[in-house]
Amino acid sequence: MPDMVYPAKPRPGDRIAVLSPSAGVPAVFPDVYELGLSRLRDEFGLVPVEFPTTRAASATPRERARDITAAFADPAIRAIIASIGGDDQITVLRHLDDEVIRANPKPFFGFSDNTNLLNHLFHLGVVAFHGGAVMTSLARGGGMHPLSASSLRAALFTPGWQELTASADHGDEPNDWADASLRGVPPRMWPVDGWRWEGPQRVVEGPLWGGCLEILSWLLQAGFVGPPERFYGHVLVVETSEEMPAGEEVFRTLRNMGERGLLERFGAILVGRPMAWNFERRPTPGQKAVYRDEQRDAVRRAVAAYAPDAVLVFDLDIGHTDPQLILPVGGDVRVDAVEQRISVRY
Repeated sequence: MPDMVYPAKPRPGDRIAVLSPSAGVPAVFPDVYELGLSRLRDEFGLVPVEFPTTRAASATPRERARDITAAFADPAIRAIIASIGGDDQITVLRHLDDEVIRANPKPFFGFSDNTNLLNHLFHLGVVAFHGGAVMTSLARGGGMHPLSASSLRAALFTPGWQELTASADHGDEPNDWADASLRGVPPRMWPVDGWRWEGPQRVVEGPLWGGCLEILSWLLQAGFVGPPERFYGHVLVVETSEEMPAGEEVFRTLRNMGERGLLERFGAILVGRPMAWNFERRPTPGQKAVYRDEQRDAVRRAVAAYAPDAVLVFDLDIGHTDPQLILPVGGDVRVDAVEQRISVRY
């Protein structure tokens, strides 16, 4: 079990690599991408540096891996952020130069398909950050959500413990990037009640692991996740994507983790508020509520069967929904079910 290393943080004025480890979407929506870059420069004071495949529409896994390795190797680059996710980053992993990455740890930010890289860095002993992407939270219509901006700023620049704050509003209906008139318009948001706490009232502290549940399932199938013993005393975080997996599929994935002997290793399980809308499926608010209830019930069933002593927290503002809190994968998290507070060490 490697000792986890927190990479040194960048400072305003430093260079940050912007990569497309999954899909070359910057080539398809360059104005959305440029908007995110401008906010990296203007609001965070960082200098974005693109690599050859950042705007490439169809770069091969080997080419993308070459850029990832080069970004870690470059001493002038102080952090790395993904442009967006995709669906085939798992094919990139075997082409990475792990020795270079271990020797040059840097903060990496991404989510969704970037769960592949977050898990890979975790097993190399490098703390990385779930959340942050140039074309999503940074390029959000009308400006970044204040909670997203403050969390990303803290994760980028401020070492030490930070208490997470539950959002008072929530959105899962992003603007259509094909409509340029919406660049200055905030997406639709709804009021929410915050997090839901279940299970024993105790304090759990340990390293964090997880990410997008669909990607975790793929990683487990491909054998890219370490043995269950690797996760003893850890905290699990899961969230689902805009593909909106059915509750039964969520249950089966967690059940398989339980049968593997993995789920029982976690003292606490954090679950993101599900994204319940996409451009192909546009449910009503009532239908959204039913979908979310079904997913929560699916998680409850699996946890009751395989990790009944775990603290369970639902509806975190993470991953695919808006706003987006940043979580340190491999870093320390404290889940206080007595005071109902969550803190992370950036």
